[in-house]
Amino acid sequence: MIRSLAKIAGIWIAMFILAGSEPGPNPDPNTAAGVGSGFGLVQRAGAASRIKDIASLQAARDNQLIGYGLVVGLQGTGDSLRNSPFTEQSLRAMLQNLGISTEGGASRANNIAAVIVTANLPPFASLGSRIDVTVSSLGDATSLRGGTLVMTSMSGADGQIYAVAQGSVVVSGVSAAGDAATLQQGTTTAGRLPGGGIIEREIPAKFKEVGGLVFQLRNPDFSTAVGMADVINAYAAARYGASIAEARDSTTVAVRKPDNADLSRLMAELEGLIVETDTPARVVINERTGTIVIGNDVRVSKVAVTHGTLIVQVNEAPLIVQPAPFSRGVTAVQPLTDITAGVDGGKVAIIDGPDLRTLVAGLNSIGVKPDGIIAILQGIKSAGALHAELVLQ
Repeated sequence: MIRSLAKIAGIWIAMFILAGSEPGPNPDPNTAAGVGSGFGLVQRAGAASRIKDIASLQAARDNQLIGYGLVVGLQGTGDSLRNSPFTEQSLRAMLQNLGISTEGGASRANNIAAVIVTANLPPFASLGSRIDVTVSSLGDATSLRGGTLVMTSMSGADGQIYAVAQGSVVVSGVSAAGDAATLQQGTTTAGRLPGGGIIEREIPAKFKEVGGLVFQLRNPDFSTAVGMADVINAYAAARYGASIAEARDSTTVAVRKPDNADLSRLMAELEGLIVETDTPARVVINERTGTIVIGNDVRVSKVAVTHGTLIVQVNEAPLIVQPAPFSRGVTAVQPLTDITAGVDGGKVAIIDGPDLRTLVAGLNSIGVKPDGIIAILQGIKSAGALHAELVLQ
């Protein structure tokens, strides 16, 4: 009885301390809070970043390439040609192109696999430069380890061939199988060819022909776009004597090229400028992994929170009943089930989050697991006390 009264008194004292505590400064220079078994503090939302890190040039975009090819030299882990007829058709076509007749007879090779080959063509890529290539199995091959991709043409969305890929496939996954057990780590039906693609056609570059630069923010925000334009104009006023930047919307910042400036040099000068970024208040919840990320600008009005989980435990302990000696009875199984129920948790705490540190301290004081904190945050949002966007993944 004395222990129960002491426990209740301790809870009430903690509630009064949380309710009357003043939010202290946040010395931790991090931006968000991640939850594993509890919360940790990370750098504040407003951070100084270079323009090249928060925005990309509209003219400098990647182009996706795709192709169909064959991987040969596998150790019996390729496609079964009966289940993958397109692999056999591709094999016959390749041999005919090499001058080998394949008429009559069926091939039973299992060291070849049909694959889809993909790559990204970087901006301003020149003729003869190399790019990384990814291959993925198209049939029922079990592994591409040790295989070699035969020369494969790769085309863009316009149907034109821009690159050719060939080389040894690097597979990071491992698989092993026996009669009674199987071990697999990673993926063995996909691999990469580092530098395995050679660019055969250039995309016409018009970078020098345009009259300015257009930056696209990776995280659209009006405050960041306007601040970026102000920083560029401050630099341009001192360097060229005129303002050259304009924030068109939350994503786009247009920069006009001064008459006496070179566009490439202007880009090199601007991409290193420091901009104070801003982000909206947001709480991101991934219910599958139990991960919670809380932005620094998230605020919570004062609320009282309790969380308790009903636990039902079912234990099965069947009894084996033997018949009497020299009787005609049979052995029987008598079921025996033990069911217990209880409530875990149930603490009450006052959460008041004028800043990130106080909010995290209040959530940690309840002492629940991440799935419980997810439910608490959803409840606070439903009560209208969470002043942030709640994103569920």
